[in-house]
Amino acid sequence: MSAKMIYPQAFRTLERVRWRLESDVPWGDFAADRLSDEQARTIKMNAITEWSALPATEMFLRDNIHDSDFSAFMSVWFYEEQKHALVLIEYLRRFRPDLAPTEGELHAVRFGFDPAPPFETLMLHFCGELRLTHWYRRAAQWHTEPVIKAIYALMSGDEARHAGVYRQYMKRAIERTGDEARAAFARIGMLMASSGRSGKPLHPTNLHVNRALYPRDTVQSKLPDPDWLERWLDEQIRFDRAWEGKVVGAILRNLAVLFRSPIATVQDLNRYRKALAPRAQPAATLEPA
Repeated sequence: MSAKMIYPQAFRTLERVRWRLESDVPWGDFAADRLSDEQARTIKMNAITEWSALPATEMFLRDNIHDSDFSAFMSVWFYEEQKHALVLIEYLRRFRPDLAPTEGELHAVRFGFDPAPPFETLMLHFCGELRLTHWYRRAAQWHTEPVIKAIYALMSGDEARHAGVYRQYMKRAIERTGDEARAAFARIGMLMASSGRSGKPLHPTNLHVNRALYPRDTVQSKLPDPDWLERWLDEQIRFDRAWEGKVVGAILRNLAVLFRSPIATVQDLNRYRKALAPRAQPAATLEPA
């Protein structure tokens, strides 16, 4: 086994901090009077959205057939992401069984994603993990019931650690391919860091991924309530400009370190991207729903 492989150490690191469904979730602290119907419905939508790690993993394995190290890491990522779906489903099963998602509702988000360039997809999911880290932090603050607050805090920590591993693979890609990887990361970085301008909360679950199914080719479009995400962000957890700024800042700080370049603003990133453009390969088109 090569000493340069990332998966073995990533496995050990994540294994040391992994939480357990039965012993680390404070199920006994449940307070029924602090869970509203509105809040419970958002938990159902989150549970189904987390289930979409299944088709995402299938996509990653297909498009990274050349990379056994990264593909092996998918065993850890897939396990932990599916545990997120499971813990939310278990919460509803225990406390609001009328809202627990059906197998059919879960299976609806399992559909094929079109092939996409691996570097662009890696960067997209790196940004997605950063975004989920902050979305779940805010969700933990918005909820009033103690058990679900603790669950969102656990999930947020997982997403932050996943972003850290993705960044290791991004660093390795730059070491191996140089400007090819930098250009791909800069392109997707611009897309994800400019989401405030587009008015859309850009995340892998609301990007179009299957031309044959358009326009119902996003994970969010397959939910029982396709409009849930924007309402959750805007009206419920209130993920406002300040919180969005935290996400954008995290994207820019990480790219500045990876590129070894002073990137503090979206404008800085755009200038860096344009400087790389002559060496960039054509990128797949990614559009928000």
